[in-house]
Amino acid sequence: MEGRAQQGRLRGGDYESALTNDDRLDLRIWLRLLTCTNLIERQVRQNLRRSFDFTLPRFDLLAQLDRAEGGLTMGALSARLMVSNGNVTGLIDRLVAEGLVERKTAPEDRRAQRVRLTIAGKTAFDAMTPEHMRWVHEMLGGLAREDMEALYALLGKLKHSLAREDETSPPSGADHA
Repeated sequence: MEGRAQQGRLRGGDYESALTNDDRLDLRIWLRLLTCTNLIERQVRQNLRRSFDFTLPRFDLLAQLDRAEGGLTMGALSARLMVSNGNVTGLIDRLVAEGLVERKTAPEDRRAQRVRLTIAGKTAFDAMTPEHMRWVHEMLGGLAREDMEALYALLGKLKHSLAREDETSPPSGADHA
């Protein structure tokens, strides 16, 4: 079944094109979620690039810093962005060079670096935010408010279930592709 889904993704542009109603519902849901995520992410990436010459990872990093008044340690940024410390370090290095963020030794732990938005970073992020919100609003505009509320509630249940499952699962080591 994985091979059929991969073929469908390549032919039809999404992960669920090759599936049929005979395939398991849980698999169809997973691939539908993945397809929706990829479609939304692709559009946001294109819009950020076209409108602001900015990447989605850089925008996401600025968004996390905007929510953290005192800044965040590199480890906290990695955890919030769900990427490795190495990925965050590279992003931070480039954003520091552009003057959008600053990195200083954390007063509470001299081994840690605390990162925060500069005035230029805050200005750049504030210019992108209304457009980002408009893009998301337009992408989800085909759903009625009640449908969005129901979808949000159902995804919350799924998230809770997944988090509970993650807590009870033993560590599996490195993922293997």
